[in-house]
Amino acid sequence: MDDHEAHAKSFGPAADIYERGRPGYPGAALDWLLPAGRPRVLDLGAGTGKLTRQIADRGLEVTAVDPSEGMLGRLALAVPGVPALIGSAEAIPLPAGSADVVLVAQAWHWVDVARAVPEVARVLSPGGRLGLVWNLRDESVPWVRRLGEIIGNQERERQTTVGPPFGPVEITHFRWSTTLGPERLIDLVASRSAIILLPAAERAALLNEVRRLVATHPGLVGRTEFEMPYITECARADLPT
Repeated sequence: MDDHEAHAKSFGPAADIYERGRPGYPGAALDWLLPAGRPRVLDLGAGTGKLTRQIADRGLEVTAVDPSEGMLGRLALAVPGVPALIGSAEAIPLPAGSADVVLVAQAWHWVDVARAVPEVARVLSPGGRLGLVWNLRDESVPWVRRLGEIIGNQERERQTTVGPPFGPVEITHFRWSTTLGPERLIDLVASRSAIILLPAAERAALLNEVRRLVATHPGLVGRTEFEMPYITECARADLPT
């Protein structure tokens, strides 16, 4: 297993931490990503269902696909009744034309784009849409910048390459924040693939550095809750009709 694959497969054993720590997505991002009407949605790389539940809450038909049984087990608890299937972007377990939009949250950088693009196109209806979304920490805030220094910045992995048969990629950004406390911040950090894969002693030392940040930074000290600012990046590309 190469380093990229190890990172991609690291999340399953940490499903509970991922569920506790990771945020959802701003409603404005979904408004922009989803086509009008009542599209059939495939949440690809659905994880524990952070995005799936937001789609279901809109009353839309949604199917979740992820390669991790552990992640889908948590998803089934969060959104019972939503079809949840083992699969990947390179091998989607759905028939041709069965979705109107495929959404990929925090996961397109893990896929083999050359294989994933034709497979996503296969399961989409004519004129269907591929939407990509990432939550990025807003490091213009001093304590968040310091957090990035502690845990390392892996935002460079993000990529929005799509290509034919899809049309041009449109990209936009949404600023928002979510409220969390010290323990959820620890879970957020611990849910990152690079942290999951660290030797136990190194992981513990890094998480202790995050605890020290919370205990000493002027923007956080003495607070039981604080705002984590995000910039959510969204990309979309449509098939021809």
